[in-house]
Amino acid sequence: MLEIARFCDFGAYLREPGGKDEILLPMRYLTEAMSVGDMLDVFVYTDSEDRPVATTDAPLAQVGDIAVLEVVGANRFGAFLDWGLPKDLLVPHSEQRARMQVGRSYPVYIYLDNASQRVAASAKIGKFIGNLYPELKRGEEVTAVVYERNEVGFRCAVNSLHQGIIYADEAFRPIHIGDTLTAYVKLVRPDGKIDLTLSGNAADRTRELADRIEEALRVAGGHIDLGDNSDPDDIRRAFQCSKKDFKKAIGLLLKTSRATRDSFA
Repeated sequence: MLEIARFCDFGAYLREPGGKDEILLPMRYLTEAMSVGDMLDVFVYTDSEDRPVATTDAPLAQVGDIAVLEVVGANRFGAFLDWGLPKDLLVPHSEQRARMQVGRSYPVYIYLDNASQRVAASAKIGKFIGNLYPELKRGEEVTAVVYERNEVGFRCAVNSLHQGIIYADEAFRPIHIGDTLTAYVKLVRPDGKIDLTLSGNAADRTRELADRIEEALRVAGGHIDLGDNSDPDDIRRAFQCSKKDFKKAIGLLLKTSRATRDSFA
């Protein structure tokens, strides 16, 4: 929040109340209703000449955030991302995992470069997160941005702070790099890394799956060609779940008389 200190031919100068340092708000952001002394909610970054400049526009991401942004240009310095402001956001070549392509979107971490004092972005997300031990509980809902695929699963940035993983054998629906997912804490390991699941607690997961199986039975006329002895891959394709969860859901349907043994193969 900055105060309008004075107007000029090319905009207005803003400052902290009682402060001396002034930051330009360009003319295109001014309205007729603005007056000296008004407090404005602005975002401050550096212009093409590395001068601090303010804008009333809201960027798509700020320092410390992880966002999926589109590449709109590239040159010898790196790739440039659209982050919702007139000056595009640079990803230096040294901060790219592989050469970024114009028109594609990538998950990146937004940081302040200490040397240049410019806001920049990095696709090497792992080196910026995981420095704080997560104060998260089992079953707690989190936001996970998928930034890497490895031999065991999908590495995620959890709440833009922590390192997490969704194991491939527990990913019962397609997952892609750059996806922003609602996930749940399965386990916080001693090293601070987090095992994630895309389902909530076991009881909620069983109830939700039972509802889906019941609907499938209704559509199929009361019988589906899956059961306790079915191939796990067939179950995964049909209901995006493990065989273990499928059997639990069948048990719930039988227990509550919403299905019979004849309903299943």
